[in-house]
Amino acid sequence: MDRFCQGEQDAFETLFARHAGRVQGFLSRMVRDGPLAEDLLQTTFLSVIRARGRYEPGTRFAPWLLTIAANAARDALRHRHHVDAYARENPGTPASVPPTVGDPAARKHIEDALQQLPPDQREAVILAKVEGWSFEEIASLREISVGAARLRAHRGYEKLRQLLGGLGEP
Repeated sequence: MDRFCQGEQDAFETLFARHAGRVQGFLSRMVRDGPLAEDLLQTTFLSVIRARGRYEPGTRFAPWLLTIAANAARDALRHRHHVDAYARENPGTPASVPPTVGDPAARKHIEDALQQLPPDQREAVILAKVEGWSFEEIASLREISVGAARLRAHRGYEKLRQLLGGLGEP
């Protein structure tokens, strides 16, 4: 990222190649809509280009990038919620297209359960268990205390246990 900020355009291609898969996976789990996740991936990297002047040299790039991606996902989920609410109030309006299903049954069951969590709990669970982030990193990302990050994740784990019928640790 430091090279890209200094004007080396090929450095952006390297950043994209290195991080796009991880960001795509994160976004897919957050919004559970493949085409939307692809759009958000592009939006995230466009935001990186636009925000490169605000990037502080020496800052870890992956957490900075996932912060941008998480914000894009939350904005999209908020927008979807408003669109769905409008569609319920106005039945003649076409509803959003349901996400594609092609995953094995167990994975789908877990993803369904994740989608039932409040967004802050879902994000904490995905970052901690899937992305391997520490609670300190999650707290820094969300600008909350470490205790609040743990509490969000813990509440998410408890809700997942209920939703998955006690099938074990998430």
